[in-house]
Formats: sequence, structure tokens, C-alpha cells
Amino acid sequence: MSLIKNLIKEPEIKSKAKNDSGNSDEEKKPKPIIKSALDLQRLKLEKLMKNPDKPVIIPEHRKEKDFMQSVPTFVRNVMGSSAGAGSGEFHVYRHLRRKEYARQKMIQSKSHQELLDEEYQEKLEQNRRLAEEKTAKKRAKRLKKKGRAKRTKQSNPKELVTASDDDKSNDSESETETKNTDSNVKNEEANEVNTKEKKEN
Repeated sequence: MSLIKNLIKEPEIKSKAKNDSGNSDEEKKPKPIIKSALDLQRLKLEKLMKNPDKPVIIPEHRKEKDFMQSVPTFVRNVMGSSAGAGSGEFHVYRHLRRKEYARQKMIQSKSHQELLDEEYQEKLEQNRRLAEEKTAKKRAKRLKKKGRAKRTKQSNPKELVTASDDDKSNDSESETETKNTDSNVKNEEANEVNTKEKKEN
């Protein structure tokens, strides 16, 4: 929020300085109105581009405090079991309790993160395995097709026919077959007629 205020205040200060110098004829720059995140981002970029030589400080990712790696702390003041004993040391107890809770929370979050990482790795492995199976299946199909084409080429070395020529030849063969069957039927009918005529004579 302070960044937004700084971005808005900057033009106001400059306009006041200009008015003090006696340049009241110049138009006042309107106060920037931030309606969306886009406007805010544009203001930030404009501010950065006003002085491009100025180094930009990019904050590093904050690392979580690792209670396991830190120097082990020893509990020297062990609380007594009788009522009221060590009641003046409650702040010490509260500090130790808070520390222990933080340690337990860190252990749980670490185990949860490890579980998520393990699931992610399993999923990646499964996807890789499925992809390999798919490619192996397609490879086998390609090789089978290639082998069939090679065998047909070796058995019929004179016939170098492409797929389109095969289709054309199949069509022409079917046409000739239909013509042949039609002519055969006509010939048979003619033969029957001839035999009947001979019998009658």
C-alpha cells in the first residue's frame, strides 16, 4: 500500500515544485488513478524507466527456518510436577512449547512435501512409461508395414506400383470381372438356345 502512496505522491510533489518556480502556465499532470493491477504495474514500470541506470533490488526467496539443522537447544529448567512449582518460569515454558510446536509443524510440512514430491515423481514415471509403450506399439506397426512392403517388393520385383496405382488397378480389375461375368452369362444363354434348337431339329 505504501508503494501505491509513493507512486501517487511523486507527481504531486513535482507539480508543487513547478508551481513554486513560477511555471504556472504549464498544465498540471492529473493525479494517477489506479483502477486495476494493470494500472499499478504500468506506474511501477514508468517509475523504473524514469531512471534506467538505477539498480533494481529483487528480493530473494525467503528460506524457511530449519529447526533440525540449527544448534540443538537443551532444556535445563525442567518443570516440576507439583502444583505451583516453577510458576514464575512460565515464560520459559511457553517459549519451549512454542519452539516444540514449530519443530513439529516443520517436520509435518517436510513429510507432506516429500509425499507430494513422491506422488509427482510416480506420475512422471507413469506418463513416461505410457509414452514409451505407445511409441513402441507404433514402431512395431511401422516395422511390420515396412516388412510387408519389402516382402511384396521381393516377390514381385517387376511391379513397382504405388498405392494410387493399386487403387486404379483394383477398380479396373473389378470392371473387367463384371464384364467377363456378363459376357459369360450371355454365352451360356446363347449355348442353351443353340442346344435347344439342335434338339428341335
